[in-house]
Amino acid sequence: MLIHSASQLLTLAGGPQRGQNLGKLGIIPDGAVLIRDGLVVETGPSADLLARYPEEECCNVKGQVVLPGFVDPHTHLIFMGNRSFEFEMRLEGKSYMEIMEAGGGIVNTVRMTRSASVAELKAAALPRVQGMLKHGTTSAEAKTGYGLESRSELNQLQAILELDSEGIVELAPTYLGAHAIPPEYKDDAEGYTREVVEQMLPELDAWWEQHATGRTKPFVDVFCETGAFSLEQSRRILEKAKSLSFPLKIHADEFDNLGGAALAAELGAASADHLVRTSALDISALAQSNTVAVALPPTPFGLGHSEYTPARAILEANGLLAIASDLNPGTAWCENMQFVIALSCRYLKISVAQAIVCATINSAAAIGRADRVGSLEPGKQADLLVLSVDDYRNLGYQFGGNLVQKVMKRGVWVVE
Repeated sequence: MLIHSASQLLTLAGGPQRGQNLGKLGIIPDGAVLIRDGLVVETGPSADLLARYPEEECCNVKGQVVLPGFVDPHTHLIFMGNRSFEFEMRLEGKSYMEIMEAGGGIVNTVRMTRSASVAELKAAALPRVQGMLKHGTTSAEAKTGYGLESRSELNQLQAILELDSEGIVELAPTYLGAHAIPPEYKDDAEGYTREVVEQMLPELDAWWEQHATGRTKPFVDVFCETGAFSLEQSRRILEKAKSLSFPLKIHADEFDNLGGAALAAELGAASADHLVRTSALDISALAQSNTVAVALPPTPFGLGHSEYTPARAILEANGLLAIASDLNPGTAWCENMQFVIALSCRYLKISVAQAIVCATINSAAAIGRADRVGSLEPGKQADLLVLSVDDYRNLGYQFGGNLVQKVMKRGVWVVE
C-alpha cells in the first residue's frame, strides 16, 4: 500500500533524540509512505512515490497528518477492580501514602487481582487495550505488580503474553513483584525483599524458560520509594534480576529522592520512571547513560499535585526523555497518549514536537524497541496514525478528545 498526500508525514527518522536535539520530526510536506509485508519500504514526497510505484494500491489521506503510532512505555495495564472511592478521599485531602496506610492504594487492588484467573485478568484489561489503540497507542509496556506473590504475579504475566499474542496492541512485559509491601509482610519490607530476591525472581526465571522460550525476557522493575523499597533493597532486587539476565526498570523519585535514578543509570536500566523529585546529581547520572528518563504527567495531574518531572533540566543535561500514561487504577486511569502530550506541553514545558518525539521514538527506546517501532523508516514496522487535522501541533493544542482517525498496525488498518 502507498499512503500518500499527507499534509505532514512525520518520519521521526534517525533514532532516539537526547538533550537539545529533541524535537526533530523529520517532516515531509505532502508526504507518502510505501508499505509492504507489514514493514515500511520507503518514504518521500507524494509526487515522487506515486510516479515510482504507479501500480501500487493507494490510500489518499487528503491533506491529513501521518505519524508513527504512539509507544506508551509505562502502564499498569493488568488489574482488577475500581478505586474511584479513593479519588474522593484525595479530594478530602488524604495523601497517597495515607490512603495506602489505611488499606487502600496498591494493596486494595492486590486483594481483587489475586482472586482473578488469567481469563478474568485478560477480560478486564481488554477494554483498556482497545481504548489505548483507538487513541493511537500501537505499542506499550505492561506491568504485573498487583499480586505481590509469585502465583498471582505469574498469572498477570501470562495475561500480558496472551494479550500480546492477540496483536491488538504490541505489549512489552514487565515483572513488578516489588511494587509494594504485601499485607503478609506488613512492617517487614526486608522480609519481602528477601522473598523477591531468593524465591520470586528465580521462580520467574524458571517460569519464563518453560512458558516463553525464545522470547525476549521481561523487564524487572522495583518501586524505590519511601514506604515501599529502600535504595539498598532496590539495588539487591535489581542486581539479582540482572544476574538472571533480565533487563531492568525502576520507579524512582515520585515522592522522595532516594537515589533510584542514579542506581538505574549505574546498572544500565532501560528507564527510570516518575522522576518528580530527582536531584541534579541524579539527573547528571542519567544524562551520562543511555537510561531513558520517563515522565508520567498524568500521575501528578491525577493526584492534584503541582510538581512534575523537571524535563527542562533533564534536557539541559543532555538526557534522554520519554513520556508515558502510567495507566493504573489508583492515580492515573489514562488510556490516551494524546492527552499525555497535551499535559507534557503545559507542565513539562516542552514543545509539541518534543512531546511527539517523547511519545514515539524515545519511548520506544525506553522499552528496548527503538529498532522496530517509534519511527517511519525503511525496515521498521508499519505502525502509523492518520490524524483528522492538517498540522501536527494540534496534538498539543487540542485536548480531551481524539484526533486519531485511522490506526495501522504492522501494515493492517486496525482502527478506521
